[in-house]
Amino acid sequence: MIVKEEFLSRLRKIFDLNLYEVKVWTALLSRGTSTAGELSSISDVPRSRTYDILESLEKKGFIIMKLGKPIKFVALKPEEVIERVKKNLVVEAKEKSKRLEQLKGDEVLTELSSLFKEGIKYVEPSDLSGSLKGRQNLYNHLDMLIRDAQSTITLVTTEDGLNRKMEVIMPSLEKAKKRGVKIRIAAPITANNKKVAKDFSKVAEVRNAQIQARFCIIDSEQLMFMLLNDDSIHPSYDIGVWINTPFFSQALEQMFELAWKDFKKI
Repeated sequence: MIVKEEFLSRLRKIFDLNLYEVKVWTALLSRGTSTAGELSSISDVPRSRTYDILESLEKKGFIIMKLGKPIKFVALKPEEVIERVKKNLVVEAKEKSKRLEQLKGDEVLTELSSLFKEGIKYVEPSDLSGSLKGRQNLYNHLDMLIRDAQSTITLVTTEDGLNRKMEVIMPSLEKAKKRGVKIRIAAPITANNKKVAKDFSKVAEVRNAQIQARFCIIDSEQLMFMLLNDDSIHPSYDIGVWINTPFFSQALEQMFELAWKDFKKI
C-alpha cells in the first residue's frame, strides 16, 4: 500500500497521531480487517511496535479488536472515527479543565506563584518582552493583558479580527469595564462586523477606523502588536511581539489619540 507522505502528514495534524499510528490506521482502512503481522508488513512499521500502536488506536476510538485467534483488528468508518474523536476530545478537555480549576486552591499554585514573584524581582522592566507564534497564543496573551489591565485598554484590529476577538476577549473586557478600565476599540466597521461592533460598544467606545493595523496598548505601559496581515497568513503562522515599555507605549498612544479624534463613532 502506497500512501503519499503529504496525506499522512495532514492526517497526523488533523487527528493528532504520530507517524506509526497513521501508517497502521491507513493500512487497516485499506484492508478492513487484518492481523498485526499483516499490518506491520503493509505499513512498514516494525512488528515490535505494531501491537502498541494498535492498542493506542483502539483507545483513541479509531479501530476495534475482533475476538478470536489469530487476533484481528477491524477498521471503523472514517465518519464514525471523527465522531468518536470529537467526543473523546470533549471529555478529555473537561477533565483537564477540572484538574486545572482545582489547582487554584492547591499548594502547587502557591509554590509556583512564589517562584515567579521571587524570580521577577531580578528582571529589568525592559527585559519583559517576547515573541508569540500562532494566533491562539496571541489571543491567550492578549486576554491575559486585558485581565491585568488597571486603567486603560486601547485595541486596534482589522475587520475580521474584530469578529474573531468577540468570543476570545469579550468576557475579560466586561470584567475590565466593571473595574473602571477605560476601553477603546478601533477597527474598519463594515456590514460584515457591524453587529459585533455594536456588541463591543456595550463595554467599550468603538470607532470606525479605515486603517490596517493590529496592536493593543495596556495601561500606557505594555504594548502588543502583530507583525503580519491576518488576511494573508494562516493562523498557525501568525506572529506577535509583546513589550513592557512605558516610553514607547505612551508615545504610540499619543499618536493614536490624534487619529482617534478623526475616527467615526458607530
